Amino acid sequence: MLAVSLRPGPSLAAFPASARRSPVPFLLFPARLHHRPLLLSATAEGTGAPAGQGDASSSPVDEALLPQFTADWEAARAGKDQRRIFTLPVLRANSGGLIVRFNSLQGFVPNPLLSPAHRCKDPKKPIQDITKDLVGTSISVKVAEVNEEERKLVFSEKDASWSTYSSQIKIGDIYDGIVGSVFPYGAFVHLRFPDGLYHLTGLVHISEVSWDLVQDVQDFLNEGDAVKVIVVNIDTAKSRIALSIRQLEEDPLLETLDKVIPLEADQSPDRMMSPSEVELLPGLDGICNELLQEDGITDVQFGRQASEKRVVSQDLELWLSNAPAKDNKFTLLARAGRQVQEVYLTTSLDQEGIKKAVQRVLGRVP
Repeated sequence: MLAVSLRPGPSLAAFPASARRSPVPFLLFPARLHHRPLLLSATAEGTGAPAGQGDASSSPVDEALLPQFTADWEAARAGKDQRRIFTLPVLRANSGGLIVRFNSLQGFVPNPLLSPAHRCKDPKKPIQDITKDLVGTSISVKVAEVNEEERKLVFSEKDASWSTYSSQIKIGDIYDGIVGSVFPYGAFVHLRFPDGLYHLTGLVHISEVSWDLVQDVQDFLNEGDAVKVIVVNIDTAKSRIALSIRQLEEDPLLETLDKVIPLEADQSPDRMMSPSEVELLPGLDGICNELLQEDGITDVQFGRQASEKRVVSQDLELWLSNAPAKDNKFTLLARAGRQVQEVYLTTSLDQEGIKKAVQRVLGRVP
């Protein structure tokens, strides 16, 4: 099948020695700028706990822990560089995500970086309730950001899921999915794996939503919808999956126009018409004249023409029908907007030769 389109700190607080035994937030980081330790408030951005909230400890700062803190920051940086997957316990949840323990440190997993597996168990459940249910469990994550100076330690469960499951998908695979976020340019769909969980997410671009003309994706898809999709591209470098819904549906014009204009009893599907009998689609006459200049193409004639109920193309497209050739005649389908037109080529070329000829012609036609 040939389809060608003609469309162009956190806050830092230093305390005097006399205050070191007063209650402090649970998370204590080492300080590189002083010989004495600083008591640091855990921040929402770095650990998911707003300053002044979270677990408290009455234990005094133990300078003997500073080497451990330093070693754990180094371990976090190394883990990021090596793209390691860590299994970490979930300590708490807040409105923005999860707080996890990384050795002597705490890290933050923002809600957008959680695996879709959690939300898809109950798409209607608020994310805050979902994250609360994860407290006390362990999740697999990768380091997304580590900045000791700004006390940021951010993890991504999505990145870990990509590393684990992306090798299991390939172009042409078909998945059941659940629609996540919907945007003007398309919709993100969570993919259901054989274990019943939704581990990865791909994008259905607006052009792959339907054979109809899609002006607003929300006219076709909404969050929580169950859909079936096919994988059309995988960008490993950018961890992206391109999906299509429409390619799982039959192209209404792929074979012939029979579904558009059923034949009357006295009509023949092979009736040819001259250009004077039909109003050709804009640009089609020039393309046909160019086709006649190609070696092996001896005649171009026009068949049936109709107006499709579904808008299938905004620009002029040519499709090589899968219908077998008859008397050295191959069928092309031209369509633009709602208009469709059968074009018959008399040629000694095979299907592959016709594809190349059409591609050459379209490369010449402005």
